[in-house]
Amino acid sequence: MTFPETNLLTCRACPRLVAFRESVATAKRKQYADWTYWGKPVPGYGDRQATWMIVGLAPAAHGGNRTGRVFTGDKSASFLFKHLFQSGLSNLPDSIERNDGLILRQGYMTAVLKCVPPQDKPQAVELAQCRPYFTRELETLTNVKLILALGRIAFNGVLTYYQTRFPIKKRDFPFQHDGINELPDGKVLVSSYHPSPRNVNTHRLTSEMFLSVLARCKEVIC
Repeated sequence: MTFPETNLLTCRACPRLVAFRESVATAKRKQYADWTYWGKPVPGYGDRQATWMIVGLAPAAHGGNRTGRVFTGDKSASFLFKHLFQSGLSNLPDSIERNDGLILRQGYMTAVLKCVPPQDKPQAVELAQCRPYFTRELETLTNVKLILALGRIAFNGVLTYYQTRFPIKKRDFPFQHDGINELPDGKVLVSSYHPSPRNVNTHRLTSEMFLSVLARCKEVIC
């Protein structure tokens, strides 16, 4: 189920992001010419009683921005869910569209930025504007034991939330692939390279590497 956040769905706080998400939704990609693109901020998705959550950077231009669900309909999603399925954390091996029957097993997925940024490069002010929505998710999902951050920006987004509530310093939480840190409230923060086509195609992130990360996560949540 998607996170019911009416204010998020009507948010137009970042002019650059609004212009970009809507231009992509209008121009479309040739292979998706018959789609009605979502073209709005993309809410989180999953189990409200989740014990684990995945945090990414932002919806993809022709993925979440098209389908209306985070990590859905793009190559990053295909890599991610192939391995979530192999690890027993989802009921399907791919995330294709909002009505595909996908279930995250006691999990939840979201992004620190709810709109697709040009060239996947958000501005600091945009991340700050969007932070209250991410904060609401973190504070509502009270059963979460583990957060898996995909990429440095997602990792830093989680730490920024904790910095506002605890006397921590980001330098004490270095980002590294397959890294694990205990957060001040007892949650575990695991970090991984993002499953982007660039990382996968250059073998910076391999199946074996990502399965190792998911195995580490399961040790915490099971």
